[in-house]
Amino acid sequence: MSEAAVKGGWLARLKAGLTRSSGKLGEGITGIFTKRRLDDAALEELEELLISADLGVATAAKLAAGLAGEKFDKEVAPDEVRRALAGQIAAILAPVARPLAVDPAHRPHVVLVVGVNGSGKTTTIGKLAKQHRGRGLKVRLAAGDTFRAAAIEQLQIWGERAGCPVLARQPGADAAGLAYEALETARREGDDLLLIDTAGRLHNKTELMAELEKVVRVLKKLDPEAPHDCLLVLDATTGQNAHAQVETFKQLVQVSGLVVTKLDGSARGGVLVALAEKFGLPVHAVGVGEGIEDLHAFEAEDFARALVGVD
Repeated sequence: MSEAAVKGGWLARLKAGLTRSSGKLGEGITGIFTKRRLDDAALEELEELLISADLGVATAAKLAAGLAGEKFDKEVAPDEVRRALAGQIAAILAPVARPLAVDPAHRPHVVLVVGVNGSGKTTTIGKLAKQHRGRGLKVRLAAGDTFRAAAIEQLQIWGERAGCPVLARQPGADAAGLAYEALETARREGDDLLLIDTAGRLHNKTELMAELEKVVRVLKKLDPEAPHDCLLVLDATTGQNAHAQVETFKQLVQVSGLVVTKLDGSARGGVLVALAEKFGLPVHAVGVGEGIEDLHAFEAEDFARALVGVD
């Protein structure tokens, strides 16, 4: 399949996935700006609309001010507003749109995947494994969420789908010991990429912190630079709660990048813009569905246009 066809397919899925978010923003913009000047009252309504779509107070104020700088006291059409906003949002997102890069200097490149239970962590690992395997890399998975039997089983199913070996132990096994064994095995087998799942029980933060610290510590015994990436998986349907999750996991581990899932199940797609503005962490991929092809490298302009409903 040509790159254009793949991109076309992804764009269609992205637009479809963001229909709840774009519908809310698009209809709101039409309601505010039909045959109306861009005055203070209109800007205030726009700001409120952007906040309600989870873009956050600071980002909403910045976007409204940018629009005012260009169009204040002029009559503006809804489509004109959408296009102007898409351009501003793309500018905010462009610096963070960075695909996950597997460094061939590390054999294997070790990625620790963290996030609360239910965020789509295990599914994301499976999809990333399939994608990198499709690029010809040798990929191994480690079922480090030893707390939940369902997480271990789910990762084993994804491993089969992706054609990647999965290192797993019985529920309740020591997660750090499993991570150590997985890295030992991956090095011996000459793997390019090792993806390690982790537990996400935030209700007992001290226990989780101790477990993650131990995992990182034992990995460093084998490779002082490991883990080379620490991905935080966020569920878009949690809206502004995603901010608190980033803050919490940044205290637990050195988060190097984000994956945002379930954008299709929410009218809160704008939260990704707020996260980019506030934290500046790389956004490696976004998910708009259950299928393997529904997780895709994050592209700023495509996302910005789909979010506000620009064709």
